[in-house]
Amino acid sequence: MKTLVLLALVGLGAQLVDGSLGMAYGVTSTTLLLALGTNPATASASIHLAEIGTTLISGAAHWKFGNVDWKVVAKIGLPGALGAFAGATVLSNLSTAVAAPVMSLILLSLGIYLLVRFTLRGVDRRNLGKPMRKRFLGPLGLVAGFVDATGGGGWGPVGTPAILASGRMEPRKVIGSIDTAEFLVALAASLGFLMALGSQGIDFMWVAGLLVGGMIAAPLAAWLVRHVPPRMLGSLVGGAIILTNTRTLLRSDWIDASDPVSYAAYVVLAGVWVAAVVHSFREYRKDRAQESADALAAEAQEHAPGNEVALLAEEADTVRAGRPQDPRD
Repeated sequence: MKTLVLLALVGLGAQLVDGSLGMAYGVTSTTLLLALGTNPATASASIHLAEIGTTLISGAAHWKFGNVDWKVVAKIGLPGALGAFAGATVLSNLSTAVAAPVMSLILLSLGIYLLVRFTLRGVDRRNLGKPMRKRFLGPLGLVAGFVDATGGGGWGPVGTPAILASGRMEPRKVIGSIDTAEFLVALAASLGFLMALGSQGIDFMWVAGLLVGGMIAAPLAAWLVRHVPPRMLGSLVGGAIILTNTRTLLRSDWIDASDPVSYAAYVVLAGVWVAAVVHSFREYRKDRAQESADALAAEAQEHAPGNEVALLAEEADTVRAGRPQDPRD
């Protein structure tokens, strides 16, 4: 019963992250299942079965809040389903001894990508509103779907940043469209696992726990997408995934590191993680200040005549510089 409650909480937290960031449900949940000693193929199969329900609810919620571009969903979702089916078949035919470190290496790579992506980079808005091309979305969906099935997660970490980097869609629509298309990916991956593995070894109570938690969180996450700072969330999740999967790799037959080496690696990674989170918070504050300054400058140009323009422009400069205004002004 304790395990079931834990899985429900993990599903809830993972879906909150995924629905507001556009990624990390599968990566976060699979990392936990591997830490509990689950077979890699079984872990990925369980996650994707649960995702059929969570992505359906999440997609409906995002659609209700106007976060979905259905053309993008179709262009990336169908190739993603093909890639996921192929990935599920490949993973199902790998031995556990090989699959466990391979999956941890994929998850570690995705964790590093998340940490670096959301710590150092913002969103380019210069191409906002331009149409997304099928020749870009098709191959992206195919690769993201394959990585998602073989790594237990990766649809969001591969797809969301790639579309965000193009600057052609609003961040909330990128997240909503990726989450909605993931329903097709989860369905295809589950079909691939069931055909290759059957239902043997899949604990459907675990699937139910993840599903219940994720379904509770999905509507809230779709609402939070307008309010949660992606940089902070991305850095926090990326660091947690890096630490957890580094532990798995250091204990694997590939490396079999001694305790002193492992502890030293954990300390270094934890220090990098903390520094990344602090940097992300500072950059988030700077971004907020810049947005406020731009809003003030726009207001000055549109509404204020004469000397009021100069005063509002000066106020905008004050916000940009982070200086408190003199009360006597």
